Amino acid sequence: MTYMTIVEIILSLIGIFFAIVLHEVSHGYVAWRLGDPTARQRGRLTLNPLAHVDPIGTIVVPLALAFLRFVLGWALPLFGWAKPVPINPNYFKNPYRGMLYVAIAGPTTNIVLALIAAGLGHLLILAAPAAARAGFAALTAFGFVGNLLYALLYFLAFFVLWNLILATFNLIPIPPLDGSRILMYFLPPGGRRVLLSLERYGFLIVLAVVYLGGLGFLFNGIGALWELLLGTPWAIVLLS
Repeated sequence: MTYMTIVEIILSLIGIFFAIVLHEVSHGYVAWRLGDPTARQRGRLTLNPLAHVDPIGTIVVPLALAFLRFVLGWALPLFGWAKPVPINPNYFKNPYRGMLYVAIAGPTTNIVLALIAAGLGHLLILAAPAAARAGFAALTAFGFVGNLLYALLYFLAFFVLWNLILATFNLIPIPPLDGSRILMYFLPPGGRRVLLSLERYGFLIVLAVVYLGGLGFLFNGIGALWELLLGTPWAIVLLS
């Protein structure tokens, strides 16, 4: 494993972790604004990573997937999760409407973060000398500054990707994903009961759908959007 591969793994893990943390904090913040103090009382309205770490979802799973992907070359998607922010809908004037707003907050935050990161990356590309836009080899010729620029562009590129994945993936209407909370608001009482009955099996259903290839078209669409947001000059730096 090369030094640059190790750096790329670390940057990828940092990117996905902060995308997840900001997703969760946005849920808690909107819930607090709607009258639910639970997340704030439990110290979850913070960007301190330690407050959101789930030993399995935040550490073990991402590290294992990163090893399989970067070291063994397995074509597995990187993903993980933080501890869910506690929400008590009983504090909301309209519990279903409140959960709708809370659920929308997560994917919306990820979309905004993706657009901001894409904008910053393009500003770096524009600020770089013309020679630095010729690819990784040209960047390394600039020494520390060139390597730093490559690391920033790599981090921002994959921060864009993780946020796009989180936003899109969480909109799938399978409990406990945000899409199920959004769908719940529009369903009649009978439909809500059916969706709630799937809650205990939701995580297993999601994993089965992902690893059986049921979301291939979704990931292909995310990949195309990612490439569009990056554009050719940025992609040249990453792929050359």
